[in-house]
Amino acid sequence: MNFELSEELRMLKDMACKFAQNEIAPIARDCDEHERYTPEIRIKAAEQGLVGAWISEDYGGAGVGVLGNTLISEEVSRVDMGIGLNICAASFGCEALYYYGTEEQKQAYLPPVCRGEQVSAGAFTEPNAGTDVAGYKTRAVRDGDDFVINGTKTFITNGSVCHWMVLQCITNPEEKRHQSFSQVIVPADSPGITRNKIRGKMGIRASDTAEIAFEDVRVPAANLLGSEKRGFYQLMHFFDVTRIMVAGQAVGLSRACIDESIKYAKERTAFGTPIGSFQATMTKLTDMATRLEALRNLVYKAAWLVDSGKPDYHLAAMAKYFGGETAVFCANAAVEIHGGYGYIDEYNVQRFYRDAKILELYEGTKEAEIMTIGRYLQS
Repeated sequence: MNFELSEELRMLKDMACKFAQNEIAPIARDCDEHERYTPEIRIKAAEQGLVGAWISEDYGGAGVGVLGNTLISEEVSRVDMGIGLNICAASFGCEALYYYGTEEQKQAYLPPVCRGEQVSAGAFTEPNAGTDVAGYKTRAVRDGDDFVINGTKTFITNGSVCHWMVLQCITNPEEKRHQSFSQVIVPADSPGITRNKIRGKMGIRASDTAEIAFEDVRVPAANLLGSEKRGFYQLMHFFDVTRIMVAGQAVGLSRACIDESIKYAKERTAFGTPIGSFQATMTKLTDMATRLEALRNLVYKAAWLVDSGKPDYHLAAMAKYFGGETAVFCANAAVEIHGGYGYIDEYNVQRFYRDAKILELYEGTKEAEIMTIGRYLQS
């Protein structure tokens, strides 16, 4: 067993860390306060190969695999998860295209995203169907050489800024519900699309989230992604991969919580001594550090297995589940260590606390992960 990263991955991790400190840290608080999306940061990141880095060099990516992309996610999320998403999720939706698209589709859509010129999105969640993906209602009806699309999607990352999206929709309503779905590539500027940015999020406020309505949107049937009637299964595979990136976010955020807490525990005094010398503080720090170490090994292994051609998607579900739990635990402990100061925006931990909760919600709620893991253990 070798727990060491390769020299290439260590250099990548260091580059992502320096980029986050130099480019993200100075604007993180302002972007959080004003819910400001950061295309300029995405473009700079793309110039260093940090956008779509998991995509092979044949399609414009850095070819660092899922583990490399997870390391980038960790480092940028350590500074700010919202802006970090604008980098790591700029290619959200590309996963489906990379695995199931035609060569022509890959060449047309992937390189512009990796260069930072375009942003992709995955249009999946609907107002009345989140975890219940088989309950989606958006329809794409075949009309000659086109699909005509009607429906609404919500909580879509990059929804109001993307150039194109992978849409999950019903194309064969006569089939059993899992066989009724397909995925279609939809240009975001297609007539009939209305996009509204969702404001007032508790966390990841620099990341763009939107509701998208489709009213008689017409796209070529050639935009079908993969095979007709296989959309549900393609989506499940999509989440199996992207959950690892989300777990990488959890590693980064948990590290940030520990870093800030250690610094504060050394500086803050009570009863004439640093609070880090008190057993209660040591216990919190110890619990945080132990959970982080367990999470990091779980996430890295899940990513490494994908890159090795031996994916274990139940391990990925475990990483996502434990990642959300660990990030929330560490953020809560960090606020408690900071006391009243942890509750005001002068200190970063209040932002980390707000950001952490989404890690238990998106890319599959913690309850959904429990169901996935529980069924596997009893199979």
